[in-house]
Amino acid sequence: GAGNSEGFTAGSIAFLVLNVFLIILASSFNVVLLCLTLAMELLTICFLLFTLENLPLPFEIVMLCIFSIICFYGATASLANSMFGKDLMMMGMPLFTVESSKKDTEDPPPCICPRSHCTSGLRTIADLLNTGAVCGVPTDTVYALAASCKHPQAIEKVYRIKDRPQEKPICIFISNLDQLRAAAPPISPLLWEFMENVYPGGIGCIIKKGEWLKKLGEMNRMRPLSVFQGVGAGYSRVGTQDSIMIRVPDLTVLVHLIDMTGPLAITSANPSGEVDSTHHDMVISRLGHKLEGVLCDGESDEVVASTVVNCTKIDEGGITIVREGCIPAGKVMQIFERVKNR
Repeated sequence: GAGNSEGFTAGSIAFLVLNVFLIILASSFNVVLLCLTLAMELLTICFLLFTLENLPLPFEIVMLCIFSIICFYGATASLANSMFGKDLMMMGMPLFTVESSKKDTEDPPPCICPRSHCTSGLRTIADLLNTGAVCGVPTDTVYALAASCKHPQAIEKVYRIKDRPQEKPICIFISNLDQLRAAAPPISPLLWEFMENVYPGGIGCIIKKGEWLKKLGEMNRMRPLSVFQGVGAGYSRVGTQDSIMIRVPDLTVLVHLIDMTGPLAITSANPSGEVDSTHHDMVISRLGHKLEGVLCDGESDEVVASTVVNCTKIDEGGITIVREGCIPAGKVMQIFERVKNR
């Protein structure tokens, strides 16, 4: 009845005031939410006019249509964007943010964290590695801890950082097979052919260790091939007494880094026994306080480590899969059979 309309009128006025604060709050999220709260404000005005018996019907119809369209678009966009993890439907930028104050309160990273796409960042990590530091680096599989083979104490530090058992060997990354050829290891034509077919890539080959490993290193392309920056002092701290796993990664930024440092001792960037790190944020949060630097390259290309193949008896009995990783064992055996038949 007419005597009860005063309560609805007061409620409409109260919601008008309350919705002003919702409008201010929505303006810090996105345009769709801001438009929704503005439409709610106009609908509340419609309700207020209705209680005063002064509401034009066309105005009510228009406002209800606008409100319905905004609700439908906002709900559809939110659902689609959250399902696919991408901005498939635009929600609009906020009118104002508190990003500047947030940056001021953020804790600084526990170590140096340059970006991989910057040359200065790559040089920073290379300089750290060349002085004996241990750094987190991206690979073509998952993130890894890297130490220069010229600094055996850095390789020892890798074991301590990961709590890695001493009996588990650490492998070596080089930037291309020419470095291995120049070191002149006693490798059969079959093994050379096999490595040429799997490198660069996510397969690591275990081969026999020898004195040749001490002169394995970065070749300066501006000098004769006899000039090396070899493994040297790190010889006894990589691989086992009789064998060494060598891999050529298929990641440009890491290949350039190895060209700047020489061979790197590499192992996955996670505490021993835990899952691999697939983003530089995982490396920083888990091990950053123990490292001198992390080369940030975003999400890794794979979620598991490389496939490891024992090639020490490739001529006598073929190859054996030590660990199946990102490359299926069946594909590795297909490559070997094709090479052997050729």
